[in-house]
Amino acid sequence: MYIHVCPLSKLERTVTNVNPARLVSLVRLVPEVPSPPNMAAEHHLRLPFHDIAEPREGYVMPGTDHVERLLAFANSWDRSAPMLLHCFAGISRSTAAAYVIACALQPRRSEAEIADELRHASPTATPNPRLVAIADAMLMRDGRMNAAIIAIGRGAEAAEGVPFKLKLLAEE
Repeated sequence: MYIHVCPLSKLERTVTNVNPARLVSLVRLVPEVPSPPNMAAEHHLRLPFHDIAEPREGYVMPGTDHVERLLAFANSWDRSAPMLLHCFAGISRSTAAAYVIACALQPRRSEAEIADELRHASPTATPNPRLVAIADAMLMRDGRMNAAIIAIGRGAEAAEGVPFKLKLLAEE
């Protein structure tokens, strides 16, 4: 099964192409991103925070509650159809969330292997370091998630990412 990632501008087209069972919106927008017409409301998780890693006045930083909700949502996914994640640009928040979910759902798989797969799938991926750090602690990965993301480095400069997918290995 796959986790798909796209920017907001390509959300409608990606939903049509992928037909996801679950959708995660990682954007701080008014009005909210609507759920696809054929998707139950409980299958669309909205995590409204900004793409920042340090506190900034007037901005919402990713927090423990966001990661808890993301992990609970991912753990309730039956994987019968893909999951789709998006943020505004498809570069930082959504790539971090995809990495976090891939690590959470594949606990015996190497963090570095998953990070390398992320880099191969998306040359522009630059996962939000705060989201990764919170998940690293929650998943008891002892800094290995952080280290793996640092090792793949910042992605190529881009205003917007290209939709991509990460393959999840068979359930462990």
